[in-house]
Formats: sequence, C-alpha cells, structure tokens
Amino acid sequence: MEKFTEIFKKFKTVDLIIVAGVILALIVGFLTYKNFRQTAAKQIEATSKISFQVFIRGVTLTGNEIPLKADDKTFISIRNVPYTDLDIVDVKADRKKIVLPILNSKKVMIVEDVSQANMYDITVTLKDTAKITKDGAVVGGNKIKMGLPITLEGKDYKFNGTVSDLKVMPETDDDKFHNSINTDDDVQ
Repeated sequence: MEKFTEIFKKFKTVDLIIVAGVILALIVGFLTYKNFRQTAAKQIEATSKISFQVFIRGVTLTGNEIPLKADDKTFISIRNVPYTDLDIVDVKADRKKIVLPILNSKKVMIVEDVSQANMYDITVTLKDTAKITKDGAVVGGNKIKMGLPITLEGKDYKFNGTVSDLKVMPETDDDKFHNSINTDDDVQ
C-alpha cells in the first residue's frame, strides 16, 4: 500500500488530466468505430439539385434594363463568404408600390410609387447542387434556409438579399414529370 501512495504522489494534477483526456478520447473513438456515434459524413442523406429564391429589396436602377438576366451566371457570397458562380433560372423585378385609399369608399388601390420611380424589388431564382441532411440543404458548408443573407455579384452589380424560398428538385430526367409539377404555389 505504501508503494501505491508513493507512486501516486509522484503524479501531478496536470498528469492526471492528460491521462483522463486520453482515456476519454479512446472511448469516443471506440464508440464511433462501433457506430454508436454519427460522424459528419454519415449525416448526409443525399445529394440533390435545389432551387432557391433571393429577394433583393429596394434596388435603385436608373438604366434601361436590369443587370440580372435569366440563363446567366452570378457569383454568390453566403454570409459574406465567397462561394461560386450559380445559374440564374428566373428574374422578376417589380417597381415599388404604395397603397392608396379610394375616396368615399373603404377600398384601397395599389399603384406604382412615382416618388421612387427607379426603385425596384427583385426576386432572383438560382439553382445549385446541395447535400441534403436532416436539418435541410447544405450549400458551400452553409445550411440554406429562408432569411439567410446572400450577396449576388456580377461584373457591373453587387446586390445584397435574403433567401425567400427553397425547393429540393426531384432526381429525374423525365420532362413530362417536371412539366406536371405546379411551381406557382397556388393554394386553392
């Protein structure tokens, strides 16, 4: 018993912490090896094409046309981290509108705001390939969810917007199937 206490007195607290850390690392490694714990690579359920919309509010354009065009490419940054060039599927631009009450009536009318004639709200639809996990789609190491800040950049523009819609595309080459999908989100 005296020899045990002599040996124990030679160890410092730091030595005991290091030994406990090594034992803990061995236990975690063993549990991972025996599939009791999932690693990041095993959380990916599939790889699929996605399309997502970026809503850009209050863009001032004094030129004749909108610099974003369908079937072009745009460079995106996700949370101010550069990612890659993505294909633009669709672009919808709408001038700023205001609500005006109709005199002697309880109705209202929506008209273009002439005080902000060059102010637009733009919705850009992009497509990419994403890793699908149980938490959602992952693009460039970032989960793509509504509200995520995204920067679209081209040779003559740089717009900041947020993700406003996300759709996981089915993995099929059947054109009849793709054309039968209702993408208008009409709820009736």
